[in-house]
Amino acid sequence: MKLTEIYKKPGRVLSFEIFPPKHDEELINIDATLELLCELKPDFISVTFGAGGSSNNNGTIAICRHIKEKYGVEPVAHLTCLCYNRNEIDDFCRELADSGIENVLALRGDYNPKAPPKGVFSHASDLIEYIRPRTNFCIAGACYPENHPDSENRISEIRNLKTKVDAGAEVLMSQLFFDNEDFYSFVEDARIAGIQVPVTPGIMPCLSARTIKRMVTTCGAKLPDKFRKIIEKYEENPDALFDAGLYYAISQIIDLLVSGCDGIHIYTMNNPVAVKRICDGIKNIV
Repeated sequence: MKLTEIYKKPGRVLSFEIFPPKHDEELINIDATLELLCELKPDFISVTFGAGGSSNNNGTIAICRHIKEKYGVEPVAHLTCLCYNRNEIDDFCRELADSGIENVLALRGDYNPKAPPKGVFSHASDLIEYIRPRTNFCIAGACYPENHPDSENRISEIRNLKTKVDAGAEVLMSQLFFDNEDFYSFVEDARIAGIQVPVTPGIMPCLSARTIKRMVTTCGAKLPDKFRKIIEKYEENPDALFDAGLYYAISQIIDLLVSGCDGIHIYTMNNPVAVKRICDGIKNIV
């Protein structure tokens, strides 16, 4: 089922993101994660994609196929473009289509010194524009409530997002954020600009101080004072931080759902136990 059809169904959309293990032999263990996640009945699961030359790419396609065939859950394959040429993208798309995958999340991808850019696709919108007329995928795009690190300001961010949607992105999934007001403001600006596709907030629970600090550095998300206080208070107590981080994520999600967002996309970090606790906390609201 395509994402556009999923978002037309009654109720709120619940989705997860997972990443392939780094080593092929660990692919066997992904079933334990998927078993627990799929018991939570998500509408779809997205699977991340490695940079150029990464062995994770084959893992992405294999896991997507496995999610659909064994668990009956719709997979969404991440597809990056910065480090690939047209022939390589064609090959990926062909393999995805042959595997029965109907949905992709089109991304530029991060710069990787081990896999320099090919100079063909500089932006996700370039990838979307290329694959839109050549495939039957439903194409999702990423959005950044606090602006992409490369954006000059909110105006350029929204303008670039409009270019992405005009190129063919039919659903948008947001980068992580910790202040819901940033998301609400972003969506309001997007709607004013004429962007009418579903915009799903991406939530990452704080499971460890080290992980959150790394992600914040990578994507540029800011930490609200109340969230920073949680980290400072419990940084040396991993169990307490884990619990506090989950409660913060649950409170974020409840507020987003009450405010009428299109759905919730949870960055699972391949931790189904944490995701189950979050889903238990919102099960009467979704």
